[in-house]
Amino acid sequence: MDKRQTSVSDPFSQQLVDQRRRRRSLTRRWAALSWSDRALLVEATAMVTFGALAVRLLPFRRVVTLASGRGGPPSGRSDWAGAAARVAWAVRAAGRRAPFRVVCFQEGLAAHWMLRRRGAPSQLHYGAALDRARGLSSHVWVTVGETDVVGCELAGDYRLLASFPPG
Repeated sequence: MDKRQTSVSDPFSQQLVDQRRRRRSLTRRWAALSWSDRALLVEATAMVTFGALAVRLLPFRRVVTLASGRGGPPSGRSDWAGAAARVAWAVRAAGRRAPFRVVCFQEGLAAHWMLRRRGAPSQLHYGAALDRARGLSSHVWVTVGETDVVGCELAGDYRLLASFPPG
């Protein structure tokens, strides 16, 4: 029998074996990351957590104020595609591994704050759609100019209600 094939009779023991494998896999992937990627993931984890707390604890008006705030010093940079892709990767990875449910709003806030901190002219877009089966639903997505960052794959299904900061 191969070392990787573990014969476990009860489901609980199999679950423990699977958890150990996942943990080893995560540890290996973390070790393979560059220091800058690790720092980006730590920042994204903090921003996703902060976004989750903001959505849960603050009135919507206050969340909008936070999303509309000034970012870092404006950068003379015109091409943000690379930075946007790295931020999107980090935010999605942090969201997948969060111990709480992360949806588009938290991901959008995190990506928006991270990009604004770097001086990017990012915009957080808030839209809504009426679906006969689900009723009213909302969605958040982030762009930097014409570059899609997070949530944009579903943006076409929603009517734009507002963008932050207003532009």
